[in-house]
Amino acid sequence: MDLSVVDLSPVPDDGTAADAYENTVEAAQQAERLGYERFWVAEHHGMADRIAGTTPEVLLGHLAAETDAIRLGSGAVLLNHYSPFKVAEQFGALDALAPGRVDAGLGRANGSPAADSALGTERHVQNPDEDHAEKVEAVVNHLYDDYPDEHAYSDLTIPRSGEATPAPWVLGSSPASAAIAAELGLPFCFAAFIRPQFAEHSVETYREQFQPSRLAGGVDDPEAMVAVNAVCAETDEEAARQRAVAEASYRRMKRGEVGTTPSVEEAVDELGGVPEPTPATLDADEWPRAISGSPDTLDGLLAQLADRVGVEEVMIQHVVADHEDALRSHELLASGVGITPR
Repeated sequence: MDLSVVDLSPVPDDGTAADAYENTVEAAQQAERLGYERFWVAEHHGMADRIAGTTPEVLLGHLAAETDAIRLGSGAVLLNHYSPFKVAEQFGALDALAPGRVDAGLGRANGSPAADSALGTERHVQNPDEDHAEKVEAVVNHLYDDYPDEHAYSDLTIPRSGEATPAPWVLGSSPASAAIAAELGLPFCFAAFIRPQFAEHSVETYREQFQPSRLAGGVDDPEAMVAVNAVCAETDEEAARQRAVAEASYRRMKRGEVGTTPSVEEAVDELGGVPEPTPATLDADEWPRAISGSPDTLDGLLAQLADRVGVEEVMIQHVVADHEDALRSHELLASGVGITPR
């Protein structure tokens, strides 16, 4: 199994965005050394005092200079906020900075009404799925210079490295996004840490509806990945204690407190105790929002979940209060799964 990472650039307590980005750079460099396949950064708006990951296209440019081999990408650029041509230009520039190792992860999401208004985003369109599919296709056509000669955009060019063109991925947390990826014949990554209950159905939809791509940047066969919230520690009990942060953060989110990260002690107090360790074997219909365990336990759990949806790569997302604990989690997980260090 291959492992990858998506990083949100959380702002440390009493820290700044500069501290968050420094931690993200360190996490990317560690992931590269440990043998993770790719390192993606996220896009969130209106909560920069808590999550500094607002502009993946900027942060990825810095990561390109701070890494050498790991694939870099967006998890995701929120395409509903932008013009496809501008997004393609951004990824073309990134490809020139990190030739042949850029993933263009394309998604969609609404933020708060104020954030969407400030971004100039229309919150309601007549057919959001059709609109998103058209935008994804347009980005790919710009990236691969694949507009026909008679098209108005055929003479537009974007920066290029001369090596492999950025690889487009459709990202989502619903069967609707899976269907768009299938229709366009593009790789698909499902965010199981957002809607775990839809994971199996969404990837099944993707495989069943997949059509070999007519796009220059598409694929001939389904290519899927699943993103899972997982934290690893030396023991199942300590890992469950670390998982309390994710559990409490989710409770806060349901109350409208988005993006806050309690300390382990605060999380345990809010939950009324340390969560039970994730069982080593999950029931057939069980897909927790967050899992935890020792290296051996998580190796088995990730294998179970990957097998259910038939993928060979899992992307790790986690909510961990302390940066050193987050790095240790990635280190232990790499050891447990047995990926090969670079």
